[in-house]
Amino acid sequence: MTLYVKIMPNDMSRPATQGPLAVALLYDGLCTFEFGIVAEVFGLYRPEMGPGWYRFRSAAIEPGPLRAHGGFTIAPDEGPEAIDAADIIVVPGWKGADVPVPEALCARLRAAHGRGARLVSICSGAFVLAATGLLDGATLSTHWRYAEALRRRFPAVTVDAASLYREHDGVFTSAGSAAGIDLLIEIVRRDFGAEAANSVARRLVVPAHRSGGQAQFLERPVPQRPTGDVAPLLDRMRETIAGDWTTEAMARHCRMSLRTFLRRFQDATGMSPGDWLVSERVEAAKNLLSSGDLAIEAVAAAVGFGSAHALRHHFRTKIGLTPTEYRSRFVRVERLV
Repeated sequence: MTLYVKIMPNDMSRPATQGPLAVALLYDGLCTFEFGIVAEVFGLYRPEMGPGWYRFRSAAIEPGPLRAHGGFTIAPDEGPEAIDAADIIVVPGWKGADVPVPEALCARLRAAHGRGARLVSICSGAFVLAATGLLDGATLSTHWRYAEALRRRFPAVTVDAASLYREHDGVFTSAGSAAGIDLLIEIVRRDFGAEAANSVARRLVVPAHRSGGQAQFLERPVPQRPTGDVAPLLDRMRETIAGDWTTEAMARHCRMSLRTFLRRFQDATGMSPGDWLVSERVEAAKNLLSSGDLAIEAVAAAVGFGSAHALRHHFRTKIGLTPTEYRSRFVRVERLV
């Protein structure tokens, strides 16, 4: 039995919004999860965001009905003409690395970019944006498994197989599905500020910010959730993040020998005590920087770095930005209009 799903352009019961128009492309063989990401971020009604929030449409780039991953068929309401009015156009994956991209679609995307629309791809959607020629001579990102095929098919582009996402002249490309979420939240941040991005991230239960330069894969398995004798120490350290937490002091708190403590801490967190503490202090600093106007020196003291120089060093190492750059990009806004 075939399940037919009608993609409605909007929830007709929701109040109208007047914000940027985000359009997601639909095609036969649609990557369902990638489309769902776009609909969740741009298409979900968020009354707390006010009337200036995004409008959302879907645009079929070919006649329907269209099949989607998961065994159902989509009967779209709008065709490619929806692209012509869009402020943001998202390509949620593509049919395959060797599947040609229609020139009519490329032309439409080039025209949209020429009038100032932003083009966005998730995962294999990078093949579509590369086909437009808008990224010739530039660097783009895609899922690592597609990197070599993308290089072969479009030798005029440079493929970054490590980064979560990249931008070139209003054209955004991202790696796998999770990186697509990161990119869309980054676009929300650029359009509506840090508070809006944080709100969307909380609803999705994902980090509010992972920079595009972060690696799209992990070198080691994700560590288990800390349990046992180390967990109370971690809670205590977060509560007193500015404390003088030497490794010896941590071991004494756990009533362990230094050797035993170091082994158990590594097993519990996947990190050394020093690395874990620096990461937590950076996270605490991020919260202070985005929610207040404390001087950089005061932030450094509040989280235990001791000096603005140390804060800048660890900030740049961990997230690739200085504290001042982070504050300018993530300062909270009062409300959306």
